Amino acid sequence: MIEKELIRKVLSAMLSGGGNFAEVYLQKSKNNTLKLEDSKIENAVSGFDLGCGLRVWKDNRTFYGYVNSIEPKLLLQSARELGRAAGLGKNPYPLQLSPKQFEPLEILDNFSLPGNNRKKNILLEVDEACRKYSKNIVQVSSYIADGQQETYIANSQGVFSQFFLQKVILSVNAIARKGKEVRTGHKSFAKTLGYEMFDLKKPKEIAEESAAIAINMLEARNAPTGQMPVVIGPAFGGVIFHEACGHGLEADAIVKDASVFKDMIGKKIASELITAIDDPALKGHWGSYSFDDEGYPAEETVLIKDGYLESYMNDLRSSDKLGGEPTGNGRRQSYRYMPYPRMSNTYIANGKSSSTEILSSVKKGIYAKEFAGGQVDPATGDFVFGISEGYMLENGEITYPIKGATLIGNGPQILKEIEMVGNDLDFAPGFCGKNGQSLANEVGQPTIKVSSITVGGTGN
Repeated sequence: MIEKELIRKVLSAMLSGGGNFAEVYLQKSKNNTLKLEDSKIENAVSGFDLGCGLRVWKDNRTFYGYVNSIEPKLLLQSARELGRAAGLGKNPYPLQLSPKQFEPLEILDNFSLPGNNRKKNILLEVDEACRKYSKNIVQVSSYIADGQQETYIANSQGVFSQFFLQKVILSVNAIARKGKEVRTGHKSFAKTLGYEMFDLKKPKEIAEESAAIAINMLEARNAPTGQMPVVIGPAFGGVIFHEACGHGLEADAIVKDASVFKDMIGKKIASELITAIDDPALKGHWGSYSFDDEGYPAEETVLIKDGYLESYMNDLRSSDKLGGEPTGNGRRQSYRYMPYPRMSNTYIANGKSSSTEILSSVKKGIYAKEFAGGQVDPATGDFVFGISEGYMLENGEITYPIKGATLIGNGPQILKEIEMVGNDLDFAPGFCGKNGQSLANEVGQPTIKVSSITVGGTGN
């Protein structure tokens, strides 16, 4: 996509103002989205984007710019302007760029091959499966989106990385009605793969899971209120750890003194049953990549080990300020944005209990299986999460579905009150927003039991 000699010239131009670090980030991407509503294709959108982000550090200041082009003249002009912004020019120096080796992403079923007819048929199959599940399913909406991205990164420390990513997501919403009751079920399936991801799970299965949630919740009773034991289901239950604890472990929050986990490395912050990991190297997962968006290799980072805090998630800037090493978590939405420390595939590792043992241990409490939206104060970990699929637990049995339930608590405190961890780890895809940027992320956990959480509801 670009000659190495041009990259050297651009980096040198950025350093001409006396900066102590310069970076070039080139990105080419293609995206396609097809949406279905009421059994008809509602719209189809395709896009192509190409551009370059340029970053310079001088002492503690960062200068960032981008151009919607990789034309050499524009790149050099932008680089010189950033160099001037960083200060009066002195001592540009030659740069040695060493390519990083990586394992190429193997795409078995490229999205450019199936075309819109195949994608349309997938959405129609989803629509039909939802409606066949029950006559009470009255509305179905779904979309399928795929994206392909080529990225080249070089910096003045000698990093030169290039990688390719392809991602596919299928999202389904099913709405059920019975009398005056209307309930929605939602499921998504997404991978860093081609369309061969549907060999792992069929669109029909995703549709039926979505419809089942909507139908089950039609019979829901008002949720109880008060402090009680809560069992949080596997996969998307991990969103509570992600939002209420994970963001506090991203190192920019530590640098800004905006995290309850600052100065806690080596200290016990959770139940000894808890080991938490961020791993962008998991093959095929939605939040996976070969290199982060600063060119550093993806790698597993153990955040919490047996209840003790082991590591934060660093990008290059935060590792420089905190004195650690980059952990492969420097991420950005596109070349238009600066990178920040961000989660990738973040999960609580398996424990030893079965989900049956966990559920049967609760005399009276609730089982929170799926979550809707929520609010979190990342500085304190205080959270409120709505439960989209929940059930009453009585004498170790699931007795009936509940509605209107919210969980109110504090992430760091909840970590200490986890008293059982299951052995049924599962993952769920999603998108994470931070600093105006949205990124693909995956959350995960096995079934876990918290001894007590405040449940907000409308019942007694």
